[in-house]
Amino acid sequence: MTEPISLEILVEERSAKQALDILLPRIVPAVPFEIREFQGKDMLVKELPRRFAGYAERMRWERLKVVVVVDRDDDDCKDLKRRLEGLAEKAGLSTTASVARQVLTRIVIEELESWFFGDVSALRQAYPRIPSSLGNQAKYRDPDGIGGGTWEALARLLAKHGYHKPGLAKLQLAKDVATHMDIENNRSQSFQVFRDGVRRLVSEES
Repeated sequence: MTEPISLEILVEERSAKQALDILLPRIVPAVPFEIREFQGKDMLVKELPRRFAGYAERMRWERLKVVVVVDRDDDDCKDLKRRLEGLAEKAGLSTTASVARQVLTRIVIEELESWFFGDVSALRQAYPRIPSSLGNQAKYRDPDGIGGGTWEALARLLAKHGYHKPGLAKLQLAKDVATHMDIENNRSQSFQVFRDGVRRLVSEES
């Protein structure tokens, strides 16, 4: 009997882990996974060479696939992706489907909160005072193109409607919204690319 594929997900902060712990079982049901969190993107990237070397060794005997998820922040998306994939390839790991991809890199544009803006219904189920017209407002219509940072925009929106007034509690926010998210209908392109990429990764032969 063939051993099932398992996933290891590397994220840069605890709120991303909180959200993905809820979302991944819906995206790839029955696929076992572990999520490793780091203290920011710089620490995650610094650890990647050592991590990738360890994964390359494990993949000799284990059907393991790795996903790296980071925020774009102020980086150029294409340059950041090339940098991450270059570290994987240096360890002998494949990042392309043409040779049984082992590592998937995904850039959240612009931050995790863009995924939450991509599902207004989920936001409203978690925080009912948010207006139903939110998704039709010009500045929120493109969740990945919200100016000035999606974290800041969401903090202002929630505070305006009486939520998280002492300051945005990112862990609680991630749990509140991810619990209600419809993974098949999210307007954030970066979420769609993440979801579809993970599904392809686990379906490719290792």
